[in-house]
Amino acid sequence: MYRLILSRAATSTSRTSFRAFSEVAGVGSLKTSTGLVGLDVDQNAVANIIKHNQALLDKMAASDMPETATYRQNVSAIANYRIDVCNQFPDDPEKVEEMCNMGQVEELVEQAKDEMVVLDMYLEKRYWEMVTTVSDVDGFEVDPEMEFTDGDSEDEAKKE
Repeated sequence: MYRLILSRAATSTSRTSFRAFSEVAGVGSLKTSTGLVGLDVDQNAVANIIKHNQALLDKMAASDMPETATYRQNVSAIANYRIDVCNQFPDDPEKVEEMCNMGQVEELVEQAKDEMVVLDMYLEKRYWEMVTTVSDVDGFEVDPEMEFTDGDSEDEAKKE
């Protein structure tokens, strides 16, 4: 919803003039609530997204987790994407939300903080050493001709 804001300004003739401009209530600097219980509005959310995602990247770079670890590749890709989007639209949190498609900017900050907790655990337990790839399993061969289905495809094929 748009809301009309009237601003009073005194003029040299002692008359009051009004300047009208429209702003979107609840967006940008007018945002007063996220609508989510326990999640306050963060007017610096875009900068905080960059800060927390960069902290994730820095921590992984300083760790001994190999660059080939799937977890590291996935977290790096997400963090780099979010940093790039925030750098492209530093003054447009709505565009950041649209491009990231993972909630409000305040939620993106919380996601990065939560990921740091997971990363700490992952590094402490060295989980990347426990991951077994398909090629490591004895006697398992991937059949390139095999089709993978979700189970519903057979039912749909019978109907046709």
